[in-house]
Amino acid sequence: MIIIISLILSAFFSGMEIAFVSSDKLNLEIQKKQIGFIPNILTRITKDPSRFISTMLIGNNFSLVVYGIFMGEFIFNNLLITRVNNLNELSLVFLQTSISTVIILITAEFIPKVFFQIYSNFFMKIFALPAYIFYTIFSPLTSLVIFISDFILNKFFNTNIKHSSLSFTKIELENYIEKEIQHSSDDIDSEIEIFQNALELSEIKARDIMVPRTEIIAVDVSIDMDEVKKIFIETGFSKIPVYKKSIDNIIGYVHSFDFLKKPSDIKSFLLPVEFIPEPMFVNEVLQILTRQRKSLAIILDEYGGASGILTIEDIVEELFGEIEDEHDNLEYFEKSIDEYTIEVSARLEVEYINNKYKWELPLCDSYETLGGLIFDKTENIPSEGEEIIVKDYKIKIKEATSSKIEKIVIIKNIKEE
Repeated sequence: MIIIISLILSAFFSGMEIAFVSSDKLNLEIQKKQIGFIPNILTRITKDPSRFISTMLIGNNFSLVVYGIFMGEFIFNNLLITRVNNLNELSLVFLQTSISTVIILITAEFIPKVFFQIYSNFFMKIFALPAYIFYTIFSPLTSLVIFISDFILNKFFNTNIKHSSLSFTKIELENYIEKEIQHSSDDIDSEIEIFQNALELSEIKARDIMVPRTEIIAVDVSIDMDEVKKIFIETGFSKIPVYKKSIDNIIGYVHSFDFLKKPSDIKSFLLPVEFIPEPMFVNEVLQILTRQRKSLAIILDEYGGASGILTIEDIVEELFGEIEDEHDNLEYFEKSIDEYTIEVSARLEVEYINNKYKWELPLCDSYETLGGLIFDKTENIPSEGEEIIVKDYKIKIKEATSSKIEKIVIIKNIKEE
């Protein structure tokens, strides 16, 4: 009976240890915020993770010691009594150890740890009360063990141990939101969507959301003020970059609001810009712009030339979705012809098309848009009517100029369905 109890306790302690390590920390934190007896217990035992782990290790070692003492005696008295005269002392110890080890590994280590790891959050909740009982019983011994180990590490290894509280990572946040989205209806709550966008902001680079160089409307510093005013009226933009001789030499930007001051020339109300490399992440760009109190950044390519511009509004739209006003030009054409055919603007992103239509167009770091995908495969600018095969998709160029692709038709291979 003592052997069986020892095995059960060892399985419990080793299982709870792996359950705590493997548990979804965010889900566990949400459970702790609930009202009730079990959430209160969970809060207490997980307040200090290192203390909880130490308690489980102490309990497991106690169980193993008791198991080893009684299991050795049980094997000697019941299994080897008829052969004891034929075995020397060393062989007997080896045989006792081998049998005991195999039993403990299977019943109290491998199998419990597998189950406790798979259903970690469930077992943390179910066994919270017995864990708390042992947590309280072993509390003095746990404190002593932690004190001695901290003293040794600090005195002899010059290592200061910081006992951190329970925390969760960005990946755990993303996984939790993904589960919420999968379990929710088709209409995702706006707050969840904003939270998801905020987490993904650190993975988006400046070049992914910038206004490309070909679409930048900029003016030379020597331009007449009436011409600048006319451009503001025609475009509806509130900011226009200003360059000197070449668009690669942008020296600032002008704001439409400053025209109320009736400036004499463009230099008198020129505002500074920030220069950002293409690979910089958007969250870092946002920090720089807010810290410098600037609202427009020039994105530079590897050669130092301007490859695009990025504004605070562009970054905010990544969080809250498109912010459209009366001056926005909805130029991204998109039309679904049938289940397997769409007609779209080449400026749409490949990832957007894949997510919306559940397709598998190839993704690559060298491009973001459908036009970039076509350039990557053809290595030139295809002419109107030309057809390109990309994996299981046929792409037909519907509208194109000498410098860029405007509209395309994508047909999915029905045979692959």
